[in-house]
Amino acid sequence: MSGDTCLGSALCPAAGHKPKAGGLKGSSLGNKYVRLNVGGSLYYTTVQVLTRHDTMLKAMFSGRMEVLTDKEGWILIDRCGKHFGTILNYLRDDTIALPKHRQEIKALMAEAKYYLIQGLVDMCQAALQDKKDLYEPVCSIPIITSPKEEERLIESSMKPVVKLLYNRSNNKYSYTSNSDDNLLKNIELFDKLSLRFNGRVLFIKDVIGDEICCWSFYGQGRKLAEVCCTSIVYATEKKQTKVEFPEARIYEETLNVLLYETPRVPDNSLLEATSRSRSQASHSEDDEGLELRERVRRIHVKRYSTYDDRQLGH
Repeated sequence: MSGDTCLGSALCPAAGHKPKAGGLKGSSLGNKYVRLNVGGSLYYTTVQVLTRHDTMLKAMFSGRMEVLTDKEGWILIDRCGKHFGTILNYLRDDTIALPKHRQEIKALMAEAKYYLIQGLVDMCQAALQDKKDLYEPVCSIPIITSPKEEERLIESSMKPVVKLLYNRSNNKYSYTSNSDDNLLKNIELFDKLSLRFNGRVLFIKDVIGDEICCWSFYGQGRKLAEVCCTSIVYATEKKQTKVEFPEARIYEETLNVLLYETPRVPDNSLLEATSRSRSQASHSEDDEGLELRERVRRIHVKRYSTYDDRQLGH
């Protein structure tokens, strides 16, 4: 009979039988089989296996600790028996095939800690660390579900924020022939930027706003720039929604928000890359008497119109 085979509930101690305490001497049992009831799961194994390593089981079956037995001679261990077969296999072979799932490994490690089997505890910890390294996401992209959530995320972030709003269902008219491709290109660029700058910028997605495709850029809790990628074009018989892909402008504004990292450290390459656009903006802003940091740059690829009361054909 297999040493780690559960014999079934039919062999479990009958209700009402009072367990009795007693000592076991390993020398008297030798390699004979002993019967274990571990939380209702029944196992056969030998004292030699149970005493191979310096564990709690060795203390129990070498006479140093009292053990409980029922009147049929089953030794009672008040633990879950699910992983006890794996425990026995480790005691026999000094190695085992660990479970695939993290929760199962954690449960096995808890049993190994109870029985003081340090080698098995180390195996479980190493496996959990490997799985963490394997499945740890490179970056996490929050999805906005309400305006309050968006406000809270932006205000609490210690990093600059880049938000992409895309909501294809907002379209009132048909799309132009290449609009779907351009919308996809905007989403792909967002994914690439989030992977490249994930440690420096918080990237978030919004699918509940009024626009179809719009980028927003925030620094230190304040909106700095906006790039709207949609416009309405007029065909001979109908209106159509056009989605653009201003890749260079989006990339430039992403570099701009990096200047608002906290703590802010001067980045010569970024300053050089953005100096031209900042200097051009500063002249117009001086004329208006406003500081650069107090304005939001709103870049619309085309003039955006949501309503037109002209009759068709005019």
